[in-house]
Amino acid sequence: MRSRLLGIAVLFSVAFAAGHATAADQALIDAAKKEGQVVWYTTLIVNQIIRPLKDAFEKKYPGVTLQYSRADDLVTSAKLIAEGQAGRVQADIFDGLANMAPLEEAGLLTKFTVPNADAYPAQLRSKDGYWITMNMYVFTPGINTSLLPKDQAPKTFQDLLDPKLKGKMAWNGSSMAGAYGFVANILTTMGDDKGMAYLRALAKQELVPLPIAIRAVLDRVIAGEYAIGLEMNNTHAAISAAQGAPVKWVPLNPVSETVQVAGLVKGAPHPNAAKLFLDFMISRPGQEIFRDNDYLPMHPDVQAKIPELKPEQGGYKAVLYTPDTLETEVPRWRKIGEELFR
Repeated sequence: MRSRLLGIAVLFSVAFAAGHATAADQALIDAAKKEGQVVWYTTLIVNQIIRPLKDAFEKKYPGVTLQYSRADDLVTSAKLIAEGQAGRVQADIFDGLANMAPLEEAGLLTKFTVPNADAYPAQLRSKDGYWITMNMYVFTPGINTSLLPKDQAPKTFQDLLDPKLKGKMAWNGSSMAGAYGFVANILTTMGDDKGMAYLRALAKQELVPLPIAIRAVLDRVIAGEYAIGLEMNNTHAAISAAQGAPVKWVPLNPVSETVQVAGLVKGAPHPNAAKLFLDFMISRPGQEIFRDNDYLPMHPDVQAKIPELKPEQGGYKAVLYTPDTLETEVPRWRKIGEELFR
């Protein structure tokens, strides 16, 4: 599995000729306008990306409005399940990562195709047609440069075992964007024996688990409460650094990389408008909106605003996790994380 995951970055070289986005079918546009709206359950940040996407979509397709409800993926999943069981489906589309496989198994998703999906490598689309990637996240240590000068920043995973860092590192202790993702990365790249030995040594460093979003963990690092935040979103660190905060992201080879994926809800009230919006988000213009608002785009023709934030431009390796790779492994990673770092 390791070689498959580590090699997946090569697939990002597959691309259409620049500027050749696929237009939505007029019949789909007409059907979407008859429906009049699309309802999106999302985990994305409202001011940063949802509103820019809404404004651009509604301008491009007048007569189709975007309604949204923002919550974390566990809350979104529970809401979708409750509505599905009650026979009162409200959402048309939703996004997430770890929630995709359970909702598919519960029979709450439906297959779909959209024109711009052809621009994406097969590994970035569900083989069964249930999801497609929207954007990506790269997780690295985020360091407080006032507490830990650049020349003392960790350069390898082994450097995190330095005794001077004991009790000075924090993370989200119960998330793939945190402890579980870190465990996954170590075991995938080092193998079970060496990986478990490393994780047991790291556990002696008394990492601080914080039951808050990783953006909030990074804020605590920036405030000087901790020297390092592990499994931080590198775009968050880059944004804060550009605003003058004493923070820097450091890629330890390899980094963890996950994708945000979107799916179509079974029994969606507005299925055509949903497909139109999905297609818009993954099109080149839609992906440029992600880029311009400090998200990492997935379209092969669209680079990040800061190119080195993406592993293939930054010259470092990544282990990529998709819903397919998470489906069977997450329970094991969670168990190990809880046993070692509780």
